Amino acid sequence: MDTEASMRPLTTPRSRALATEAVHAGRDDLAALGLHAPPIDLSTTYPSYDSRGEAERIDTFATTGARLDGPPVYARLDNPTTARFETALARLEGTASAVSFASGMAALTAVLLARASMGLRHVVAVRPLYGCSDHLLGAGLLGTEVTWTDPAGIAGAIRPDTGLVMVETPANPTLAEVDIRALAHSCGSVPLLVDNTFATPVLQRPVEHGARIVLHSATKYLGGHGDVMGGVVACDEEFAARLRQVRFATGGVLHPMAGYLLLRGLSTLPVRVRAASTSAAELSRRLTADPRIARVRYPKVGGAMVSFEVYGDPHRVISAVRLITPAVSLGSVDSLIQHPASISHRIVDEGDRQAAGVGDRLLRMSVGLEDVEDLWADLCQALSDPPARTAAATVPASLPVGR
Repeated sequence: MDTEASMRPLTTPRSRALATEAVHAGRDDLAALGLHAPPIDLSTTYPSYDSRGEAERIDTFATTGARLDGPPVYARLDNPTTARFETALARLEGTASAVSFASGMAALTAVLLARASMGLRHVVAVRPLYGCSDHLLGAGLLGTEVTWTDPAGIAGAIRPDTGLVMVETPANPTLAEVDIRALAHSCGSVPLLVDNTFATPVLQRPVEHGARIVLHSATKYLGGHGDVMGGVVACDEEFAARLRQVRFATGGVLHPMAGYLLLRGLSTLPVRVRAASTSAAELSRRLTADPRIARVRYPKVGGAMVSFEVYGDPHRVISAVRLITPAVSLGSVDSLIQHPASISHRIVDEGDRQAAGVGDRLLRMSVGLEDVEDLWADLCQALSDPPARTAAATVPASLPVGR
């Protein structure tokens, strides 16, 4: 895991554009099978009349974590449908392998457990992160210890037992960006994990800049329609093997139907991200010029996320939107808006949240595929400070339920 040579991009017979890979990766064998659409394998178990052979295969997996040759054994070990999604995502991120999980948090949990199993329980992390990621690291629920630092302090924060450096860029919800290549250099031999949920491989491929592990909440842009939950880690095969062993032991597997929907989502990922990004950039420009807005944050890398601080009551904006949906999560074909201090980052200590730039007047919008003029009209009327729909001005403290 800790050798630079172990992270090599997956090669294909000839170089293909990302849009082409998004459509064809994970489906290369379909024509030979006489199929056009990828099949869905819902089996939980598979018949085998060679118990000695199965024992040898299971022993091999227990030792190496490598995918088994031949037919599957049990769905917690592997599944042909989810394997197609993993192959496709690895191609898009430019890594040798990818391992899928039931959610983004299950994916992060597996990474932390895999490193801890090697005696590397210390994590260096840069805020802001998604609220539940922050909580998982800070609460020590998995026996990990975290040192929070800014990018300049990473090298000094690394210890002999540091197993991971973690950053999210663009960050949730401030859209702050860091120089991945500079961070990777500061990490030395310690793997840099980049949460690439907001940017997707359409806008940046972290391994090309020195990151060793790429994390996605696949629930967001990879699925893209708000109807599937999943997580995935793109990495080298050595670490992927260990992640498969953790997944088998903990059971955080991706359901085959989710794998099918995620593979289908990848085929339109470049089109969706670029179209939504065009609208987001335009909304960012208009919000910047609006006197009702105190500050707008839009990343240099682009993307479909916009964060902005209002002079008025952000809760009134949430209650007044009509076309835009006030809801957690992001990355869907429809536009969503939420108040991070009340929802996604509610669990983060208020002082830490404020220090990371997640203020009480910050709103985060995930721009979808609606016409930009309709979205702007809805924002304008919501920003006019109409009476709130309900008497509640705040959301009670609770666990965040989504990004």
